[in-house]
Amino acid sequence: MPSSRPSRRHVLIGAAASAATAGLLPFGRPQVAQASGFAPLEARKGTVQLAPAEFPKTEVWGYDGLAPGPVLRHPQGGRLQRQLINRLPQPTSVHWHGIRIDNAMDGVPGLTQEAVPPGGQFDYDFALPDAGTYWYHAHWASPEQVGRGLHGALVVTEADAPDVDRDEVLLLDDWRLNPEDGQIFADFDNMHDRSHAGRLGNISTCNGLYDAVIPVKQNERLRLRLINAANARIFTLALQGMSGWVMALDGMPLPEPIVASEALVLAPGQRIDLIVDVTASEEALVLRQAVNGEAWVQVAFPVRGQAASQPRKAPAPLPPNPNMATAPLAEARPLDLHMQGGAMGGMASASYQGETLGMRDLARKGQFWAFNGISGRTDHPLARATLGEALQIQLRNDTAFAHAMHLHGMHFREVLEGGTYGPMRDTLLLGRGETRSIAFVADNPGKWLFHCHMLGHAASGMTSWIEVTA
Repeated sequence: MPSSRPSRRHVLIGAAASAATAGLLPFGRPQVAQASGFAPLEARKGTVQLAPAEFPKTEVWGYDGLAPGPVLRHPQGGRLQRQLINRLPQPTSVHWHGIRIDNAMDGVPGLTQEAVPPGGQFDYDFALPDAGTYWYHAHWASPEQVGRGLHGALVVTEADAPDVDRDEVLLLDDWRLNPEDGQIFADFDNMHDRSHAGRLGNISTCNGLYDAVIPVKQNERLRLRLINAANARIFTLALQGMSGWVMALDGMPLPEPIVASEALVLAPGQRIDLIVDVTASEEALVLRQAVNGEAWVQVAFPVRGQAASQPRKAPAPLPPNPNMATAPLAEARPLDLHMQGGAMGGMASASYQGETLGMRDLARKGQFWAFNGISGRTDHPLARATLGEALQIQLRNDTAFAHAMHLHGMHFREVLEGGTYGPMRDTLLLGRGETRSIAFVADNPGKWLFHCHMLGHAASGMTSWIEVTA
């Protein structure tokens, strides 16, 4: 970590590209729910000052016209009841990422509901069994709609909250803006992005601000809820002027806090809950680090005064959520998921919509990736499991790029050497050439998407699903 304060980048840096706007076909559920009286959540256009002040405001698509959308806070054991109202020029839906939810409320067009047409509405109404940090985002034409701002934080609070002075959401994102006018580049079907690392932006924000500032006091204790809402950017973060502990990953509490002494890696879709003590006397920082050793200020915490003369002792673990156990490996049915394709991936052909196509023909159809030789979601799931059955999936990444694999509706544990388990998560990052295994109990009935959360990768082939039957 650099010893001096890294400079803040006020210019639009770099470039990269995009992902597909390909939508999923509806399948016969009612498009418009009955009027309910639920609080509205409007998907509509708005303007936000994403870039520095010398640029005009950026037009976004946001919930209630905001990017990110409003922070939704609810108590554990309560219900979330919102009526999505679509005022966009495209169909849309809302996925409630990380919540172990009723399948009909999962927000996946063509699998759990029809997309909500322009001018339509849909009532989302579901229980919140788990405390933790979650988020919500569009799941129709996700590369474009999430890339234009359709996402927000969902916080489910514990009855017995930890002893902190403040609870702060840090929703991280990156945007690809035109440096001429500060508007979002609409190259969401860029073939280079789709076949490479995904749509990478040229300016990063926290809570929609490129220069986010949160004033603090020395020895103040904060809970920081980190969320990666980017299309494809992997955030590598470090703390400066703060001591911290990792308390939860993807909403699920760790059995014991882990000292945050190393870099924090946050893949798209992942979350990290930290408890931090401000140790600096002038300014504390959350830094975004690059592979070449450079660092940028992601969030600045100017220190004004003291909250206490001495730091507190290390925090106690967060209370566990229900149903966090995983069945023994001996009881788990083995499955394989082989990731193939992409630039420099060497995939010669794959099955797409029932037809075997070579890479050139796949590329013409916007498909660059495959799971087990199949590109895109099919009518047949990766697996059908009975309720309560344990599954173990070996994930093999034979591509030249990283992938963040996300399972809807359930959480899993990584299977480590010696048959031990890692922390409970819903999204796992696999680097190029890696093979890793996950295990979980199929304890939530329904049809659950399983896909790469580099959204362009999902839109161009890396999507499957698992069916859990009673």
